[in-house]
Amino acid sequence: MLTFQDVAKTYADGTRALAGITLSVAPGEIVALIGGSGCGKTTVLRLAAGLDRPSAGVIRLDGETIAEPHPGIGLVFQEARLLPWLTVAENVGFGLHHRPAAERRARVARALASVNLAEQAGRWPRDLSGGQQQRVAIARAFVADPRVLLLDEPFSALDAVTRADLHRHLLALWAQARPTILLVTHDVAEAVALADRAIVMRPRPGRIDAALTITPTRPSDPEAGLAARSALRARLEASLRAAP
Repeated sequence: MLTFQDVAKTYADGTRALAGITLSVAPGEIVALIGGSGCGKTTVLRLAAGLDRPSAGVIRLDGETIAEPHPGIGLVFQEARLLPWLTVAENVGFGLHHRPAAERRARVARALASVNLAEQAGRWPRDLSGGQQQRVAIARAFVADPRVLLLDEPFSALDAVTRADLHRHLLALWAQARPTILLVTHDVAEAVALADRAIVMRPRPGRIDAALTITPTRPSDPEAGLAARSALRARLEASLRAAP
C-alpha cells in the first residue's frame, strides 16, 4: 500500500506547495489526482517518486519510507522522454540491464506487443508519432513490473482519438499485473475512464478537498460514466470556487 501521512511541502522561497496530505492507495487501485493549476498534483507525484523530499510528514510503500527513487515505483511524464540514441526496444529495456539478456529481450518483446509496437522495435524515437512515443514510455514503465506507477498527465498533449487509444493500452497493461496507479490529470472524463477513485485537490496550499469513489466499468459504460463525470465536475468546480 502507498500511504501519505500528514505530508507537507514548503519550498526555499517560502511557497507552501502542499499541506496535510493524508492518503492511502490500495494495491492494484487506480487513483486520479485532479484539481486546478497550482494545487500541488505534480508535487505529490515527485514526492512519491522520491525525486524530492517532504518538508513534513512521511510517504511509505508497504511500510518502507520513500526518501529517494525506489525500484518498485515507476514514473511516466507528460513527455515521453525517450533516449534518442537508443532504438525503441533499447529504450523499453533500458532499466533491465541487471537481468539476463534472454529475459530482457522477452520482457521487451511482450511489452512492445502489448502496446502494438512490436514492428517498431528497431526504429528510432524520432521516427515515431507523439502517440507512439508515449506508448513506448508506457511500455518502458511497465516492463520492470513496478508495484506503483505514477503518471503525470501523460496524455495531455495528444488528440482525443490517440488519448482514448492509449487509455485502452494502459488498462490492458494494468490488467496483467495490477500495479497501484496514481494518475495526475486535469481531465474529468479521463479520471472517470481510468480511476477507481478521484482525489479533488484545492490550491494555496495544495490539499485534499474531496475524495470521490468511481465505479469503473471496463470497458466503460457511457451512462455510468456520464453520471460520474457530472458529480466529479461539480466537486471540482466547488473546490475552485472555494480556493483563496
